[in-house]
Amino acid sequence: MNEQRRLIVVDSSVLPEVILKVLAVKKLLASREEKSSASACKRIGISRSAYYKYRDSVFSYDDKMTKRILTLSALLRDEPGILSSVLVTLHACEANILTVNQNIPMDGVAAVTISLRLSGGNEGALQLRTRIAQLKGVVDVKLLSGE
Repeated sequence: MNEQRRLIVVDSSVLPEVILKVLAVKKLLASREEKSSASACKRIGISRSAYYKYRDSVFSYDDKMTKRILTLSALLRDEPGILSSVLVTLHACEANILTVNQNIPMDGVAAVTISLRLSGGNEGALQLRTRIAQLKGVVDVKLLSGE
């Protein structure tokens, strides 16, 4: 029998408790609150065999798909504090910075690419881009990906 792998979304209220505990163990390990799967399983209250049985097949939908990830490309003047003001603005918009990549300045400007995750706040990608474009020292800013 040739079984094809499918992903499905299921309300957590109908899942067996072991599945939710596997997610809790994975979270403890990812955040380094526990150093080993044995200690994480003991803390959550499931057997290691149950954890190993499901760990590669269970993922939190919220963690994987509901966050908005954007990539911004900006040209910034080569002056102290310009990148810092962009990052402070992103923080004020409750953005979680994933990566910052800045090139060596040429002709007085530096190209910067920033990947970020927006929280559930009201700020949209276009509003965020507009706020950054208005900052002193920002020559240009574009949305490369996102909403």
